[in-house]
Amino acid sequence: MYENLLANVPTDLWIGGKWRKASDGARFDVIDPATENKITSVASASVEDAKAAVDAASEAFAGWAERKPRERGEILRKAYEVIMAQSERLAKLITLENGKALSDSRGEVAYAAEFFRWYAEEAVRNIGNVSRAPSSGARIFVQHKPAGVAVLVTPWNFPAAMATRKIGPALAAGCPVVLKPASETPLTMLALMPLLEEAGVPAGVVNVIPSRRSGAVVSAMLHDPRVRVVSFTGSTEVGRTVSEKAAPSFKKVHLEMGGKNVIMIMEDANLELAVEGCLWGGFGTTGQRCTAASRVVVHEQVYDRFLEQFVARTRALRVGDPLDPRSQMGPSVSRGQLETVMKYVEIGQQEGAKLACGGHRLASGAYAKGFFHEPTIFADVAPSMRVAQEEIFGPVVSVIPCRSFDEAVAIGNGVQYGLSASIYTQDVNRAFSAMRDMYTGIFYVNAPTIGAEVHLPFGGTKATGNGHREAGTAALDVFSEWKSVYVDFSGRLQRAQIDTAEL
Repeated sequence: MYENLLANVPTDLWIGGKWRKASDGARFDVIDPATENKITSVASASVEDAKAAVDAASEAFAGWAERKPRERGEILRKAYEVIMAQSERLAKLITLENGKALSDSRGEVAYAAEFFRWYAEEAVRNIGNVSRAPSSGARIFVQHKPAGVAVLVTPWNFPAAMATRKIGPALAAGCPVVLKPASETPLTMLALMPLLEEAGVPAGVVNVIPSRRSGAVVSAMLHDPRVRVVSFTGSTEVGRTVSEKAAPSFKKVHLEMGGKNVIMIMEDANLELAVEGCLWGGFGTTGQRCTAASRVVVHEQVYDRFLEQFVARTRALRVGDPLDPRSQMGPSVSRGQLETVMKYVEIGQQEGAKLACGGHRLASGAYAKGFFHEPTIFADVAPSMRVAQEEIFGPVVSVIPCRSFDEAVAIGNGVQYGLSASIYTQDVNRAFSAMRDMYTGIFYVNAPTIGAEVHLPFGGTKATGNGHREAGTAALDVFSEWKSVYVDFSGRLQRAQIDTAEL
């Protein structure tokens, strides 16, 4: 049943501009989460294959770094064009292996391609600066140089966009990459490789190595001294391990990890707009995104009205075959992720949260196969409950009452994560106060927590990130090293002027 969609989709490793089997012949199956059927099998990279990919990237580094910025930019622009020409095929492939609704996948392809268009323009603007030293009068030049080989580790929830969001700035800065995609969703990136080759990306500049042996494969690359940058998106637990393993060789490490995002709805909010924002923010992509609005804090004056409208709209969501354009929500990505959702629904009930709607796996009739779960709302949730504290990564939203703006902010900040937050209010002073007081990397006013633009620096604080940002101009810094050059034209030795009396 998948033949037409899988036509011309490679299933081997892409290393040094060539397709190759895993060194030991290992392969793993890719499962359709909507039917539980095997889609195909993919080569499973070994440690030896990871070394070969780093070899290829290392060999390609000098040539790619020396390319004129305009040349790199033109290649990225061409990549945008060829991806958009194949957008419908790629969207269906994402839906097939990930399970998200086709409408979500179409949006992802456009978003993923846009990173190449954006960084095509930024490749020529990765400029430094020139200044004059205040004391000596010497000229100071600050240059941005490509950092070196970059290892990219991406998750399964956005198999195209999470990769292009890293590849775009890396290539724009002059860095070759080795990408290890999630084993649940390797097909999308493999399908993109012929398109990048068509766009003119040289052999070895982008390498893709799917693997079921993720720990050993990534660890081997983290210990390779030729790798200078590591960019990881995934869970906080794994991100901590990545950081620890990269530390001994002092690599640049970018981490984008978990989230437990909040939407705060004040008594003066436009409730219709807020309900739509919570619906899309909580259940879009089946709730499987780090920016999902999994907590909604509502002022007690509008709590009952909001909950009634939110439950009604949630019950009306169409859950079904994600390739059916009428479906609004698809399955969880895997049996393991479905079981996680079911576990947290049970935990919420045990903790005393009120199950306002949903709460069950869909497992009969049209849902006899697949990892489907009802979109679920818990009401009257206490901020300390596990469903309000821990990342579920599924279609479960906790609604929490509050008595004031200050209490809403305190609840919003009362988790270990700090990725995204939002407030719905008509009071501009309150909106700016929330923007000031929320400890998150991203903040929205009268919009859900999941909106993203390619120019918006993306990342969080606390257990969500380590200070670096993806997207926008900030991402170029992840893949660049700064070099300061001191040039003295005076012809005499300059000595620091130190007043010893002040020491």
